[in-house]
Amino acid sequence: MKTTISVPDMNDCFLRIVIRGVEYLIRFAYNDTYDCWSFGLYLPNKEPISQNIKIVPNFPLNLYVGATEMPKVMFVCESNLERIGRNAFLDGSARFCYIEE
Repeated sequence: MKTTISVPDMNDCFLRIVIRGVEYLIRFAYNDTYDCWSFGLYLPNKEPISQNIKIVPNFPLNLYVGATEMPKVMFVCESNLERIGRNAFLDGSARFCYIEE
């Protein structure tokens, strides 16, 4: 099952998400120097599970994260773009989602 997460039109924000009945915080951050996005996943108390993962298109973003707290899903940015810039989520040319195994 694939679930899309709407990335807000903000340069840095935390969102509450629930995956398989477990609550997490996901942080989206935009870096204007390099025109790229990153994300991180946190426990509800803002303890990091994984931070500053650069968002690139069509690649399992948490593939190499070995944290035991990481949910058993794959985070992916679906897009035909070569690079995910500031407005990619806003204009619909990119979608951030997770896929359950």
